Amino acid sequence: MSRILLVDDESDIRSVFRDKLEVSGFEVEEAESAEQALARLHKFDPDLIITDVRMDGITGLELLARVRESMSDVDVIVMTGHDAMSSAVEAMKLGAFDYLVKPVGLEQLRIVVDRCIEERKLSQKEDKNKKKEQAPETNKRTIVGRDPRMIEIFKMVGILARNRATVLIRGETGTGKEMVARAVHDHSLHAEEPFIAVNCTALADTLLESELFGHVRGAFTGAVAGKKGYFELAGKGTIFLDEIGDTSPEFQSKLLRVLQERQFYPVGGEQPKITEARVVAATHQHMEELMSEGGFREDLYFRLRVVEIQVPSLRERQGDIPLLAEHLLVRVRAEIGSSVNRISEEAMARLQRYEWPGNVRELENVLTRAVMVARGKIVVPEHLSLGVWEKKSSELDLAEGVVTEEKDMSLSTAVEARIVTVMKYTGGNKTRAARILEISRSKLTQYLEEFDL
Repeated sequence: MSRILLVDDESDIRSVFRDKLEVSGFEVEEAESAEQALARLHKFDPDLIITDVRMDGITGLELLARVRESMSDVDVIVMTGHDAMSSAVEAMKLGAFDYLVKPVGLEQLRIVVDRCIEERKLSQKEDKNKKKEQAPETNKRTIVGRDPRMIEIFKMVGILARNRATVLIRGETGTGKEMVARAVHDHSLHAEEPFIAVNCTALADTLLESELFGHVRGAFTGAVAGKKGYFELAGKGTIFLDEIGDTSPEFQSKLLRVLQERQFYPVGGEQPKITEARVVAATHQHMEELMSEGGFREDLYFRLRVVEIQVPSLRERQGDIPLLAEHLLVRVRAEIGSSVNRISEEAMARLQRYEWPGNVRELENVLTRAVMVARGKIVVPEHLSLGVWEKKSSELDLAEGVVTEEKDMSLSTAVEARIVTVMKYTGGNKTRAARILEISRSKLTQYLEEFDL
């Protein structure tokens, strides 16, 4: 039985809430002040504290802060009769599970408490069942994947470590092309030399040439001194040219000369300089179409494509999503300083149903947002903000066959069928079913009685 500590200086509110929570099966203890709550905290050992903000003496927010310091595994729901942005921000910043504005309806309270206790039990269950495994690496340069196409990439990185071949990496935006380029560099014989990444679309041609090749004094307005370019600064390291397909024909001809002759001219310079840097280029463009339309030089394409690596989209390797999500979660929580350490099975299933048009980069962004809004230690489906590319679970699909009768097309039949399906899916858990159906628990109960389920 879950234990709840009610903290409010109004006895009527405590009494009403206590009756509602005890009827729902919770063990409830009351405190009329934060000081009294702190005195009873360790003896009662609550799973959840529901506290008012404004009380004489220690405030509810101060109580929240102290609970977080001494009993970080206890969840706290904060209530206030004064709807102020500052207190809401402070409450969530301190780690409150939720922030409610009075008057708080009994059904509203029950829904929030049920969600809190359910997430708590889910987190404890997964903690208990999870085998002790070595934590995933959090190095940003680590490429994660068990898909056969990713294994082939890993093998190619190993092969490239033994030579200086030019590499062309192709793949959709967000698939991790730069990470593959970094892996090629990090495993090479010259890993201690610089890795310099250049986004070719972020600079105009003249600036791009100046950055890569350098310039001499007086080469253009503002060039008050000479400057070394990346090809010179890289030494025997790697120059990564991202989005090479978006460059102009003029720049492409100059880059071709560098690859053919291993030398370049600084902007405004008359003396060539030698480069030993390795070139790794990347693009999301369809290069064959670009070349057929005259947008990219064919000779440069073949110079760059000594070795080609095709990075698969995330939807092409959905089996890697759990591994990737766990890996990214470790990294995100470390960067944000969060205590979230799990992704629920339901949330993971939802991640696997999504199409991921933004690929791994989008997955990282979704998890970052989820970790920030999660109020416990586990990411649940409600924390995931996904787009319109989410597939519907077959378990929630109403259509189990072809509709042959008009009565099967009625709205009432559809509602009943959906409720039956969702109740089976949740094992009869009304709280989870109501959340999936996006209705209140009382509304679900009403439907169950109406359909005699």
